[in-house]
Amino acid sequence: MGRFKLLLAEAVRSLGANVSTTVAATMTVLIGMFLLGFLIGLATWGFSVSKHYKRELVVKVFFNKDATNKEMNALRARLLNDPRVTSVGVVNPQDALKDVEKHYPVYKTVTLPSNPLGYAFTVQPKRGEDTEAIAKSLTPKPAGVSDVNYGKKTAHRLLAVAKWIDIFFIFAVVILLVSSTVLIANTIRLAIFARRREIEVMKLVGATNWFVRGPFMVEGLMTGIAGALGAIILLLLGKLIVLQHINLIKGSDIHAWPFELTALIILGVGLLVGAAGSGLTIRRFLQV
Repeated sequence: MGRFKLLLAEAVRSLGANVSTTVAATMTVLIGMFLLGFLIGLATWGFSVSKHYKRELVVKVFFNKDATNKEMNALRARLLNDPRVTSVGVVNPQDALKDVEKHYPVYKTVTLPSNPLGYAFTVQPKRGEDTEAIAKSLTPKPAGVSDVNYGKKTAHRLLAVAKWIDIFFIFAVVILLVSSTVLIANTIRLAIFARRREIEVMKLVGATNWFVRGPFMVEGLMTGIAGALGAIILLLLGKLIVLQHINLIKGSDIHAWPFELTALIILGVGLLVGAAGSGLTIRRFLQV
């Protein structure tokens, strides 16, 4: 405990004696962590939008007007046994006709002698990418089935867009992490370089490597947590003030990660970058 208090006191003294480099390092961490938090929120929202549209991909199975219950039940059981299928919804002829009239109002003005539509299944895949495979598994058409449709062109276009959204956000997060780490490490390196004389004197009077490194790592921790907390405050203000004025795609299943989780990630990364950056950068100055 006494050694920790000594390290803490030395770190606080050094921070006060080198205000300019401390502020520079803290602001660098703040900017890096702010961008990281912003991109985490944007990326997880983007992934959520991608999954939302993938969930809208379904396979529709249309039955003949004279299809029997035995044929429909057999196909339903077959589909439910498929590990790629989440659920199978049944659409009766009356609801199917109402759906046609909803999309094509002109049919409301036509008096039909009878309902020409039969039953239909709406097959929900576990993954949007399995939509085509499920549809092809129903070729040749089972008994009683008149048509199998999954919107081939729309499905392919949607899956391609979703794939590029995922790739873009993964690439952006990796690039930001690397660039932020390099930028923060360079700023800490400059701060330590400005105090190389102090390190040399400590080494010459017999200080061990860990005795020299300890205060710098504590400084890095304090700088990292200060920058991370500043970034969290800015992100919270942005969420409360700016986000409500932006029109985003709505949906009960569309959302970014909880802000609390993002804040914990930012805090953890800030602490790690601050301490590791100081500890690793100072190694070259310990060779006296």
